[in-house]
Amino acid sequence: MTNQSHHSPLDKTAAIILAAGQGTRMKSAKPKVLHTLAGRPLVHYPVRAALEAGCAEVVVVVGYGRAEVAAYLAAAFGDRVKTAVQEEQRGTGDAARAGLGAVSAAMDRAIIFYGDVPLLTAADLTAVTDALGADTSLALATCSVDDPTGYGRVLRGANGAVTEIREHRDLKTDAERATREINPGIYAAPLAFLHAAVAALEPNNAQGELYLTDIVARGARSAHPVVGCPARADVLAGVNDREQLALAERVMYARITRHWRLSGVTVRDGARIEDAVVLGEDAVIEQGAILRGQTRVGKGALIDVGCVLTNASVEDGVACKPYSVITDSRVGPRAQVGPFSHLRPDSDIGEEAHVGNFVETKKTRMARGSKANHLAYLGDGVIGAGANIGAGTIFCNYDGFQKHTTTIEAGVFIGSDSQIVAPVTIGENAYVATGTTVTVDVPPGALAISRVKQQNKEGYAERLRRRFSAAKEAGKKT
Repeated sequence: MTNQSHHSPLDKTAAIILAAGQGTRMKSAKPKVLHTLAGRPLVHYPVRAALEAGCAEVVVVVGYGRAEVAAYLAAAFGDRVKTAVQEEQRGTGDAARAGLGAVSAAMDRAIIFYGDVPLLTAADLTAVTDALGADTSLALATCSVDDPTGYGRVLRGANGAVTEIREHRDLKTDAERATREINPGIYAAPLAFLHAAVAALEPNNAQGELYLTDIVARGARSAHPVVGCPARADVLAGVNDREQLALAERVMYARITRHWRLSGVTVRDGARIEDAVVLGEDAVIEQGAILRGQTRVGKGALIDVGCVLTNASVEDGVACKPYSVITDSRVGPRAQVGPFSHLRPDSDIGEEAHVGNFVETKKTRMARGSKANHLAYLGDGVIGAGANIGAGTIFCNYDGFQKHTTTIEAGVFIGSDSQIVAPVTIGENAYVATGTTVTVDVPPGALAISRVKQQNKEGYAERLRRRFSAAKEAGKKT
C-alpha cells in the first residue's frame, strides 16, 4: 500500500464504499462483492484504492451476507477498514446514510463510491477530491459513453453547470434519453453537506427508493456549484453479472501482465497472473501458466507452459517444466520440477533437488541435491541430501487409519519399483535393491533386498505357449 504523509490532502477525508447489495443478476447465494476477480474479491480493489489514495478512514457499508463480507475485510485489511450495516436494502441513499453514521467527527469530508468497481484506482479517486474546492458544494465523476442505456444521466443547465442526475427509468424526454454523459457513481463533498443532503432524501422515483444521486440536485440549488470531473468510462463500470465480471477480469489480467513486463519479467501471451502474485526480475512465465494466490517466483526462475502454481514459493533459478502443479509448497533455489510433476501441500523441495516426470509429493521434504526423477509417490517423507529415489517407488504412508513418516537419510539409493512401508528409516548411504518392499529400518550403509530368488526353467516357455494356446481354443469353442 502507498504510505501517505501526515500532510496528505486526504488525511481528513473518509471513504464510504457501498457494498450492501446482493447482486441478483449474479444469480448466486454469495454476496456480489465477494465474487473473485484475478484472485481477490471484488470489494478488495475499491478498498485498496481508497487506502492507496490516502483516505484517513475507510467505511464499507454491508448488508446482504454482512458477516461474510465483514470477515473478509477484517482478514484482508484489519483495523484500517470499518463496516457499517444497512439493515434494509432501501437504496443507495439509505446505504450512504448508514456509512455516514460510522464516520468519525475528526473527518471534514467524504468520498462515496461503490464496492463493485474493481478497476478503480487511487488516481480515479484523487481526481474527484482534487476537484472539490472551497466554493464547491459537491464534486462528482462523469464520463460519456456511446450507449448510455441503463445509466443515470448527468443533466446540465443552459450555462453548462451540472443540475442533477436522473436515473434511466426516470428520464422524461427524448433529449434526456439522448444524453451520453453518465454518472459512474463517485461523489466527494463536505460532511456537513452530505449529512444534510442525505437526511433530506425522499423516495420520489420509479423504484420507491432513496437515491444517493438526488444529492446532486440539492447541491446545484445551493450557493456553491456542483463540479463534474471527467473520468474513464472503461474502468468505472460496475460488475453486475458474470459476463461483466469476465470482461473486468480480462482488463485486470492485462493490467497485471503489463506491470510485471515493465518490472523486468518476461510474461508470454496467454499466461494468467493473479493480483497477489509477486515475480522476481528475469523470471519467465510461459504461455498457459496460471499463477494463483500468494505465489512468489524468484529471480531468473522459469515457469513453463501449462504450469499451475497456487500459494507456491518458487525461489531463484528454479525450472518448473511444463504442466507441473504446485500447491502450498516451496521449491528451493535452482531446483527442477517436472514435467508433469505434482507437488501437493506442504512439500518442500530443497536447493538443486529434482522432482521429475509424473512424480507426486505430499508433505515431504527433500534436502539439497536429492532426486526423484520418474513415476514415484512420495507422501509424508523426509529425504536427505543427495538421496536418489528410483522410478516407480512408493512411500506407503497410510494404514487406513493414520499417516506415517518415511525417513530416507543422506546418500541413500532406492532402486526402482520399491515400496517403502512407513514408519521406517533407511540409514545414511544405504542401498535398497530394485523391487524391494521395505518394512523395517535399514541400517546405514546396508543393502536391503526382499525379492524372491529368480529361477530359470529350461524349455518351459514352449510348454506354457502350448498350454495357453489350447486354453484359448477351448474358450472359443465354448
